[in-house]
Amino acid sequence: MGKISYLGHSAFEILSGGKTILVDPWLTGNPAAAKKASEISAADLILVTHDHGDHGLQDAIEIATRTKASLVGIYELAVHATSMGVKDSVGLNIGGTANIKGVNVTMVQAFHSSGKGSPVGFIFDAGEGGIYHLGDTSLFQDMKLIGEIYKPKIALVPVGGYYTMGPEEAAIAVSFIKPKVAIPMHYKTFPVLAQTAERFVKHVKEKAPEVKLVAIKPGESYEF
Repeated sequence: MGKISYLGHSAFEILSGGKTILVDPWLTGNPAAAKKASEISAADLILVTHDHGDHGLQDAIEIATRTKASLVGIYELAVHATSMGVKDSVGLNIGGTANIKGVNVTMVQAFHSSGKGSPVGFIFDAGEGGIYHLGDTSLFQDMKLIGEIYKPKIALVPVGGYYTMGPEEAAIAVSFIKPKVAIPMHYKTFPVLAQTAERFVKHVKEKAPEVKLVAIKPGESYEF
């Protein structure tokens, strides 16, 4: 059995297949953070979708250096992490797949911006079903193709608007991807973002009623 713990904003700690996987661990300076970076005592993989400050590259570098975790990002981001002292940086590129410490990790596109390389999403599977962290993105048609090819079991979906998709577009994304479970993220942290997931929940019930919605608060977990 796996467990997804929401750490706030777009940050997650996932326990699956005996592995600990962090995604976008923005904990320092995050008003919604459920943990401090110093409280992360062990990690196998740290996936960073892009280098904006609210996605935790600096915390990822600190945690990876301390725990010996593999830090995974797009090539240019991984090169930067290596230059900052990370011993095990893995630089994938969009469309690429690698087995890293027993976890299959696929990098897919995201439509956003970034300073180093391009923004991305990740689909990763430690043997208990694929999890798709969309990163920061707008809605795009190829989400249908991503769903058809990789068939993720769980989708972690930005819903807050302003910097990413809003609630209705995010619901359409869920209808494209067709996961079994959708978990909203990237909302409420800043005043400009949607302050609840209620509209997202409403639209998913209309557009993808077969998908189970799990809206967990920072510090809460979902077992799968």
